[in-house]
Amino acid sequence: MRGRAKPPSAPLPQQDGIDPVRLRLPEDPDGAWPTVRDHLLARFAGAIGARRVDAMFAEGRFVSVRGPVSSDEPYEAGRYIWFHRDFAPEEPVPFPVGVVHRDEHLVVADKPHFLATTPRGRHITETAVARLRRGLELPELQPAHRLDRLTAGLVLFVVRPEERGAYQTMFRDRLVRKEYEAVAPYDPALVFPRTVRSRIVKERGVIAAREEPGEPNSESRIELLEHREGLGRYRLLPATGRTHQLRVHMNALGLPLVHDPVYPVLEAEGAPDDFARPLQLLARVLEFTDPVTGEPRRFESGLRLSAWPDR
Repeated sequence: MRGRAKPPSAPLPQQDGIDPVRLRLPEDPDGAWPTVRDHLLARFAGAIGARRVDAMFAEGRFVSVRGPVSSDEPYEAGRYIWFHRDFAPEEPVPFPVGVVHRDEHLVVADKPHFLATTPRGRHITETAVARLRRGLELPELQPAHRLDRLTAGLVLFVVRPEERGAYQTMFRDRLVRKEYEAVAPYDPALVFPRTVRSRIVKERGVIAAREEPGEPNSESRIELLEHREGLGRYRLLPATGRTHQLRVHMNALGLPLVHDPVYPVLEAEGAPDDFARPLQLLARVLEFTDPVTGEPRRFESGLRLSAWPDR
């Protein structure tokens, strides 16, 4: 059985660092959509209204490889159409994205707190990948992994699309040594270093992950670097990569991270970000053997956690 042909390149440029949406018109055995407009109304009118769909046609916003698509064009199954979504206004994250390293293969960024790595939900243009594409003029830049929006630190981006799989596989196969730093309460009764293993479950649509009985699927090594005034500075070394793993494990020890809005108590959903209270978690080190060049790589964040100022 022959596979589907590779889609053609998008005829639209990126907008604010975001690729256009690509649609492939599906089969229509019952003839439900005589025109392209009929299909797009059925697909999008419920979300944005028929008037907005018609306005996008009038503005030439729907484009194929042959140029702008008119509303009365006959429906053609398998045809590709592109368009840019209307982006809702986003609150700017008032911190820059640092660049720790850049070469022909990689960009290693120092992502600030509160900035999502990739577009998702209400964070689209205010994301690290969109900012870097715009700022570095690298429209094909893609992340090799993700870092939680509230966590600051190192994120590895791939310059060449054909090399992205090699770097993603490296993360999937746990061939990257990751080192985090955190600030949390200090408990003199707890002995460090220690390794925490547990079963973590994260349900879609539920913000907080939870631990439950069963075979462990997560492992973190926790080291106390120093302590003062009731707080500790910790080195966290995850052996696995479950969602919120480090935050869950520290909370389970009775040491929730400073300014964590989820653990142990979930703050009100949808509350605006308090930029003065960043989660005290930093992805400090990435270390690996480069799967493309074969050379050893080690990168260290230049950021610092605000709850542990240098003295």
